[in-house]
Amino acid sequence: MAGHSNYVPQSAAAKWLESRLPVISLMRGSFVDFPTPKNLNYWWTFGGILFFMLIAQLITGIVLAMHYTPNAGLAFDSVEHIMRDVNFGWMLRYLHSNGASMFFIAVYIHIFRGLYYGSYKAPREISWILGVIIFLIMMGTAFMGYVLPWGQMSFWGATVITNLFSAIPMVGDAIRTWLWGGFAVDNATLNRFFSLHYLLPFMIFGVVILHVWAFHTTGNNNPTGVQPKTKQDTIPFHPYYTVKDFFAIIVFMIVFAWFAFYVPNYMGHPDNYIEANPLVTPAHIVPEWYFLPFYAILRAVPDKLGGVAAMFGAIAVLFVLPWLDTSKVRSGAYRPLFKQFFWIFALNAVALGYLGAMPAEGTYVLLARICTVYYFAHFLIILPMLGFLEKPRPVPTSISEAVLKSGSGKPAGAAAAPETK
Repeated sequence: MAGHSNYVPQSAAAKWLESRLPVISLMRGSFVDFPTPKNLNYWWTFGGILFFMLIAQLITGIVLAMHYTPNAGLAFDSVEHIMRDVNFGWMLRYLHSNGASMFFIAVYIHIFRGLYYGSYKAPREISWILGVIIFLIMMGTAFMGYVLPWGQMSFWGATVITNLFSAIPMVGDAIRTWLWGGFAVDNATLNRFFSLHYLLPFMIFGVVILHVWAFHTTGNNNPTGVQPKTKQDTIPFHPYYTVKDFFAIIVFMIVFAWFAFYVPNYMGHPDNYIEANPLVTPAHIVPEWYFLPFYAILRAVPDKLGGVAAMFGAIAVLFVLPWLDTSKVRSGAYRPLFKQFFWIFALNAVALGYLGAMPAEGTYVLLARICTVYYFAHFLIILPMLGFLEKPRPVPTSISEAVLKSGSGKPAGAAAAPETK
């Protein structure tokens, strides 16, 4: 499905390069002439937004690393030095810290769009799995980056999370000791985390290239879930979607800039402006907001090993999602029962995020356990059963048919949906 480029080199230099390394025609075939479904809505622009945020995080992170000191005795002061003494250091730090939150906002929207429109289904399983791998590396990168300011929440967050690995039978203590670089969270831990935090974004970039390659091979999904059948179903990526993506990025940047310049500490924790002290434990240790749903799942299970297994299982289940959803209809737009369960699942995820920020006591624990059970039930019970019980609405035979609706608001000449058992 990667579009054949119509590029014809004009200059002698371009002809020479094209005959030896056809990089220009490759870029044009992938990002200019690439045939894209003509019915993509603004939910599809978050892929471009995520790529923009990745580049922004790489640039600001590289510059910040030039001034940061990965030493337990100097890290906290070096962050203050960046904020006060480095030219535009305050802006770089706020863009980087708030950029992480914006990155996760965009990636969660991107994931939920994929869940609703069935972007994980054949033939796009590899693209989906690569996306989940990107999500995992993002989580590791963000966690290690949160430790670098070496404030109270950074130190104690690292202590709590790294201690979880000790629950793994036989090798848990060895993994924890390796992560620490000793027998407690200290200078060696900070150096390890700084090194990995610098390295992992480049790994993300590499997997992103594979992710783009995978969906360019199979073609984009679209709101109908119907594969393009004719040239009338597609349009070139440029200028139609480049302009659309650029507009969406500008709107997203306005929101990003508002947080970075007007409320830069809104998504942070005040305890992180206190230097790390191993002798003083904060009253309530919480991770960054984007980890809260998984933190709630971790605390919902009374057994330590069970909690760790549930937390990692909440992400692992996404890897096998393409084989758990048994429905033959790809898009949720034509699945009335699935729509209802999808929105219940979305509300359940928000509830888990809220409960992750609350103390692990009383009613909060009970609600977290209910939400955790529903989280796994959605993937392991509800989705497999819906494929057999649900009767989907008629699916259009082509993208053009869905775009050119009749006056009644229904697709003209819609074909019957595949039969379900």
